[in-house]
Amino acid sequence: MSNESPLIQSMRTAVHAAPTDVPLRLHLAELLLGEGLGEAAVAEAAVALQHAPGDANARALMMRAMGLPAPADEKAENAEKAGTTGEAEESAPSAQEPTAPGRPTGFDWAAAENEVADAVPPRFVAPAPGPENTAPEAPLAADGSGDPGDATAWEVDKPGSVTLADVGGMQEIKDRLEAAFLAPMRNPELGRLYGKSLRGGLLMYGPPGCGKTFIARAVAGELGAGFMSVSINDVLDMWMGNSERNMHEVFETARRQAPCVLFLDEVDALGAKRSRMQHGGMRNTVNQLLTELDGVGGANEGVFVLAATNVPWDVDIALRRPGRLDRTLLVLPPDAPAREAILRYHLRDRPIESVDLGKLVKVTEDLSGADLAHVCESASERALLDSTRTGVVRLINMKDLLGAAKEVRPSTDPWFASARNVAMFANEGGMYDELLAYLKRKRKL
Repeated sequence: MSNESPLIQSMRTAVHAAPTDVPLRLHLAELLLGEGLGEAAVAEAAVALQHAPGDANARALMMRAMGLPAPADEKAENAEKAGTTGEAEESAPSAQEPTAPGRPTGFDWAAAENEVADAVPPRFVAPAPGPENTAPEAPLAADGSGDPGDATAWEVDKPGSVTLADVGGMQEIKDRLEAAFLAPMRNPELGRLYGKSLRGGLLMYGPPGCGKTFIARAVAGELGAGFMSVSINDVLDMWMGNSERNMHEVFETARRQAPCVLFLDEVDALGAKRSRMQHGGMRNTVNQLLTELDGVGGANEGVFVLAATNVPWDVDIALRRPGRLDRTLLVLPPDAPAREAILRYHLRDRPIESVDLGKLVKVTEDLSGADLAHVCESASERALLDSTRTGVVRLINMKDLLGAAKEVRPSTDPWFASARNVAMFANEGGMYDELLAYLKRKRKL
């Protein structure tokens, strides 16, 4: 990016605003190729081919960027323009020039496919072997994929590079994670010495948009573990018994991929209070979740369960029993260092000038991470609209950002209004002591 000209950077911004505009993306690829940035040109041409697989210009540009010979039909066209007879095209194709219908001859297609295999993923899944167009004899699973007894293909991300060092600010949260959760897991020998099993559960709660999911990924990076995110849509099924089976398969997959961080998003939906449920099927799903968390016989060794919720008071109390999600962590709106890091992240690829982050941090107090992203988006819209009206392109400045920040109200206020009553009158066992201390500090009580 640093070696690219201002024109190419401007074109990248335009492509980012209109990602499906194939001619615009191909124009960017041409500029990159002209600057000698062949790999970047290949990447842009590959994305263009994803949006328009049959685009001849995109295919030709891809081959030029890769240094491959032009297709036969393009050679013929050039030869015709030059006044040649085009006899070469009438000759028999070589061994490297397949004659399959729809593929022009003239270059090594196998080499081209290998070259772009990582850049252009297949658009369609290959059909399974076996008779085609026949009705399945076995009953379909919940997702219609096959036998209900088959294991579901749950996606587990490989250990990522994101760690707590990438989480801006929030030092108090990092310290609590380190003391209560990470330190014992990072030192398995000491853990075994003190009889500490390599498993754990943590419930994160707080207002929406404050980074609970990002923290969960950072914990996985700290532990060097895989990451598996599960929501209610991944588990619930209309057929009796399938939801419990799905819950079991989720944990079985995490156990097979251990060490693995299993992140239960919106756990208040997956583990809601059974006393409030009228449908027996959902109660059975919660019971199954409790059983899986127990991990009889040490089955959950190496599985670290992180759960997130905006409404912890709706979570079944049995989930917070020791041995399950027995640790709680309040994730509050980002502090000043965190706000600066978030703002810097969302402004990094935007055309800005004379932005005083320190001043912007002060006027965005109590905003969540999602609110801060919206501030940057709104400021960009202001500058874009002004450029459209005046016909003169200008950069995003502090006036745009301050104006956007003034219009954005903290989305966390309704959550604190609800949480205040719960913290004051339903603080069983001191679970919400940390929340009460924050409300007093902010004079919200």
